[in-house]
Amino acid sequence: MKPALLPWALLLLATAPGPGPRPTADAQESCSMRCGTLDGSCSCHPTCSGLGTCCLDFRDFCLEISPYSGSMMGGKDFVVQHFKTISPTDGSVICRFKESIQTLGHVDSSGQVHCVSPLLYESGLIPFTVSMDNGHSFPRAGTWLAVHPNKVSMMEKSTLVNETRWQYYGTADTSGNLSLTWHVEALPTQTVTIELWGYEEIGMPYSQEWTAKWSYLYPLATHIPNSGSFTFTPKPAPPSYQKWQVGALRIIDSKNYAGQKDVQALWTNDHALAWHLSDDFREDPVAWARTQCQAWEELEEELPNFLEELPACPCTLAQARADSGRFFTDYGCDMEQGSVCTYHPEAVHCVRSVQASPRYGSGQQCCYSEDGTQLLTADSSSGSTPDRGHDWGAPPFRTPPRVPGMSHWLYDVLSFYYCCLWAPDCPRYMQRRPSNDCRDYRPPSLASAFGDPHFVTFDGTNFTFNGRGEYVLLEAALTDLKVQARAQPGTTSNGTQTRGTGLTAVAVQEGNSDVVEVRLANRTRGLEVLLNQGVLSFAEQSWMDLKGMFLSVAAGDRVSIMLASGAGLEVSLPGPFLSVSVLLPEKFRTHTHGLLGTLNGDPTDDFTLRSGRVLPPGTSPRELFVFGADWAVHNASSLLTYDSWLLVHNFLYQPKHDPTFEPLFPGETTLNPSQAQEAAKLCGDDHFCNFDVAATGSLSTGNATRVAYQLHQRRVQSLQPVVSCGWLAPPPNGKKDSNRYLAGSTIYFHCDNGYSLAGAETSTCQADGTWSSPTPKCQPGRSYAVLLGIIFGGLAVVATVTLVYVLLRRRKGNIHVWGTQP
Repeated sequence: MKPALLPWALLLLATAPGPGPRPTADAQESCSMRCGTLDGSCSCHPTCSGLGTCCLDFRDFCLEISPYSGSMMGGKDFVVQHFKTISPTDGSVICRFKESIQTLGHVDSSGQVHCVSPLLYESGLIPFTVSMDNGHSFPRAGTWLAVHPNKVSMMEKSTLVNETRWQYYGTADTSGNLSLTWHVEALPTQTVTIELWGYEEIGMPYSQEWTAKWSYLYPLATHIPNSGSFTFTPKPAPPSYQKWQVGALRIIDSKNYAGQKDVQALWTNDHALAWHLSDDFREDPVAWARTQCQAWEELEEELPNFLEELPACPCTLAQARADSGRFFTDYGCDMEQGSVCTYHPEAVHCVRSVQASPRYGSGQQCCYSEDGTQLLTADSSSGSTPDRGHDWGAPPFRTPPRVPGMSHWLYDVLSFYYCCLWAPDCPRYMQRRPSNDCRDYRPPSLASAFGDPHFVTFDGTNFTFNGRGEYVLLEAALTDLKVQARAQPGTTSNGTQTRGTGLTAVAVQEGNSDVVEVRLANRTRGLEVLLNQGVLSFAEQSWMDLKGMFLSVAAGDRVSIMLASGAGLEVSLPGPFLSVSVLLPEKFRTHTHGLLGTLNGDPTDDFTLRSGRVLPPGTSPRELFVFGADWAVHNASSLLTYDSWLLVHNFLYQPKHDPTFEPLFPGETTLNPSQAQEAAKLCGDDHFCNFDVAATGSLSTGNATRVAYQLHQRRVQSLQPVVSCGWLAPPPNGKKDSNRYLAGSTIYFHCDNGYSLAGAETSTCQADGTWSSPTPKCQPGRSYAVLLGIIFGGLAVVATVTLVYVLLRRRKGNIHVWGTQP
């Protein structure tokens, strides 16, 4: 049975006193083994710091660490903050991750406790506990963020100098020395050992026995000075190591024995181990790679078809960038980072499906050219290729093919090296990894709330609701999705409260996922993100894998939340209040309720009350105020955080909708002539902007509303459905002049020399998604183009003779011109 939603809010109501003196921590109670709990006379919950209700030893047992993140490959040393010890020896500190993986910690000379992160096969937040008595008890608890190796900063890993050279070593014209570098201060020791580790997935694919495994292979160097660089000449590894073809190098302190797990270390990127392969590879790399490519093809024949459950690609670049709930930028081809698209050179931008496919853990990739056209592998090697193993992995991780980065390497990247990079057999690879041509893509629906605050529903209805309280933006029983928001009055430049409100916090949960809240920070007036009521830091990472969702923060002013269902939220701060946009896939049609309306294509039922009664279109602003109030949050189901007494008194003890607050209503605002002129110049016919200038007296607030509304409108336009007719083949022994397959596009066909066209010369993509003509054939024989050339060439000769005749007659003084009357 699913537990009641967020009982912590009810516990806070039950345990916190009413208005009056605040509670103080009870010195007799402890947070030992109680982190995250509210029960008792003092609290160990993340909200206790703001409320002043923490047990006195809260920081000793509910741990903060620095750094808080590192590669899932492990080896990162981190320090427990706010806790020092005097007596324990190094051997008494044990750090336990996920209740089962133990690493040795230590106490430094200043008394600070250190842990080392372990090698993991997953990314995301990893709970850990600390023992100070050699493993007898683990009363202290914290959270470690394990990240995809590609998201680790360059300061924290070793660099393969000219990484491409490492991965082509042994092929034509690639030999000699290889080098790697690292930051000496990242591994404080006098001497180091450099090791090779290999990755494999063993057992029957898609069975319970399928297992992911990193293995220590052999050292490249031992007890060398920690100088920050190392150069060597690779030699083929012994036959017993040849089965490992992808791996990484690890640098450790030489005091550790070879292959010792979970010690402080620096790792390189995982890469194809061309440089350690056998003499067979070096003698004839193309033949060797072709054999491997064929073996991969034979394996693919035996594995299930993962393509069938992948999401369809967006048809245009605009759609791909706007559909941020289901697709996210592929770091390997990002137009905002200069479009360095190594494996897709004709593309300017690629996206990946955020969520892996449910059964096989696979991923979709979609790439686009500069004009926004989708690139297909059937037309170009720059086309997007789907992945048997999603690059970002998939919950519950740990087992193939769901291991972040590494499963993708084995089944999609290494095979690309075999077929495309080490051998000229790329069509064989592309046949197994064909692009999706977008015919089945359906854009999501968009709803937004912004400004003072104004709402645009999924079906396009817009209205203003200036309530003070906490409200349900969206509920969808289909996936148990809930989005809630807090609205508070604004203040004028002289500090007085306005009669308008705006969103100051937005929280979301889907099913039993984590709860994420984005709110206005009190001190900085920037964005603050909370995870399960605890404030998150983005000082080290801008992307987090969470339970049931992914979270991304861009430039500190935009937060994207991508849910397991494909729903997405974006929260930004364009002005004094939050702006929130919600994207819902087609499956949510007829399943939504709340202030953002009923998603069904019918705007007339968007004002539906909890009772099911529908207010008609044209309802007055005062009646719409009743509609908004009806969607006030209940304490029992609140997702929002109450970590200050101001929030507790104003929103937990008080009604969720403040019945005493009297807002300004549209049509009841007035401006003096000077203000009206300025507003008209800024806002034009934007009634949201005009209202906010009148309600707040602030042109900047009105401008922020105008910008937010324009962004909504542009995004709606980007998400308009388009019709695709799908890929159209060129004729054998011929070609086509275009790779555009959307409605209205026309493709021209041409035959090679020595062939003639049989069929229509053009085909146009029609509005019903079909081509006007099939691909024609090119038959042996002289082509029409050649025949026309002969015909027109003959006419040109006749024309030339005629022109000479006319000129000669003119020269003799006869002005009679051919074909004219004298």
